[in-house]
Amino acid sequence: MIRLSAFADEISPDLHEQITVLKEQGIHYIDLRGVWDTNVLQLNDNQLADIKRELEAEGIGVAAIASPIGKVPVTSSFEEHLQHFERALEVARYLNAPYIRIFSFYPPMLTEATEQGQESTPGIDAYREEIIQRLTVLTRKAEEAGVTLIHENEKLIFGDTIARNVDLLKSINSPRLRGVLDPANYLQCEQQPYPEAYEAISPWLEYVHVKDVNAAGELVVAGAGDGRWPDILRRLRADGYDGFLSLEPHLAAAGEYQGFSGSNLFRKASQALQHLLKEMDWEYA
Repeated sequence: MIRLSAFADEISPDLHEQITVLKEQGIHYIDLRGVWDTNVLQLNDNQLADIKRELEAEGIGVAAIASPIGKVPVTSSFEEHLQHFERALEVARYLNAPYIRIFSFYPPMLTEATEQGQESTPGIDAYREEIIQRLTVLTRKAEEAGVTLIHENEKLIFGDTIARNVDLLKSINSPRLRGVLDPANYLQCEQQPYPEAYEAISPWLEYVHVKDVNAAGELVVAGAGDGRWPDILRRLRADGYDGFLSLEPHLAAAGEYQGFSGSNLFRKASQALQHLLKEMDWEYA
């Protein structure tokens, strides 16, 4: 049976408000990205203990640690980034989260080219080998920790397009590195989420982010845009998908490290998804 989860910081920075709305919407899992305006990897041990206690008391599980790992220029210090990744593994183990969301690095920032006297920076493809190497290191550490990394097809990172996403998943070829299907992100990269992206990454598909984009480029609730959500849901069901559908609607704001909807718009996003599921009689928890 599929399970609903949510990036609850889309609702509010306040943990209690996050929990209230999740329970009201019948959502029993969370993708932990931030609480109290603090990123998940910056939360201290006492804060994590408070979060764990509150979530367990309310019967809400942590589906994934929605980390910013890999959302930095590929030319930045990998050793420093590994320290953040080790923290992500610690947090996942502590909160019993089976997944850590990651990205696959940005190309160098324009400021780097300016400092080096270059007129432009190399494209992301020039760093393919370095990116594969870095992601391989992260995957091996995840294998040792018994945690699964899920790669999000975010705009401007290496794995933003269908072809490069397949390239990195196939090249690393580990059951501990799997793919996220984010239809809205594919649309923002002028890629077709269905059937093209779906079929290409289906051998590695293990997680789904729920948001949509219309023809004007506006983020909308699932089914109101060009993401072909009814088709995607029918195909997921036909293919036996039994993972998470995680709401990440970004209806009020979409920033580099997080999006925001607010409680009312989040409710609309949740109700739109659940309406689609009920129309097709697909049971969910």
